Amino acid sequence: MQMQVKPSIKPLINSHAPKGEEARVDAVFSAVQQKFGFVPAALKLYGVSPSLLESFVGNIGYYMSGERIPPSLMTMIRYLVSSDANCHFCIDMNEGFLTSMGFDLNAIRAARSNHEAAPVPAKEKPLLMIALKSVNTPDKVDSQDIQSAKAQGWTDRDIFEAVSQAASNRALNYVLRTFKVETQDSFA
Repeated sequence: MQMQVKPSIKPLINSHAPKGEEARVDAVFSAVQQKFGFVPAALKLYGVSPSLLESFVGNIGYYMSGERIPPSLMTMIRYLVSSDANCHFCIDMNEGFLTSMGFDLNAIRAARSNHEAAPVPAKEKPLLMIALKSVNTPDKVDSQDIQSAKAQGWTDRDIFEAVSQAASNRALNYVLRTFKVETQDSFA
């Protein structure tokens, strides 16, 4: 599958911190830079709202911690949610994270058109399917979906957090698409 390369489009708003809050935003960006080696353009966009930036980075940190759900599964959730929402920035970013985790590029790309083919362990599949269903057809999530996840050892908290990650990512997808943040160099 070949990725479609889109011409770079200038974002609709700038990513500058509000006057007087530059140090607050720079502190968050510095921490992100230390963790990842770069500041994703999506976070640069959030720099216009320091409180939302801090909240968003805190949520990302929790989801990536692996405290309850493996980071690879959370990344697969973000990847497939972003694919369904056609958010090029998030597709590319999460695809990079997945390949750096050792996932086969062709296998993860194949999952975009067939979620059941996602290269995750069988134990993780019910949680992935609930998360995807929750943002695509939430009214169709039913007790059988929940019981299927619980049969694999997932708790109510795990199910809630997977769904929350999917919903949070879908919101980010729409924010980025709205303001035309499509590539890492959007604010270059």
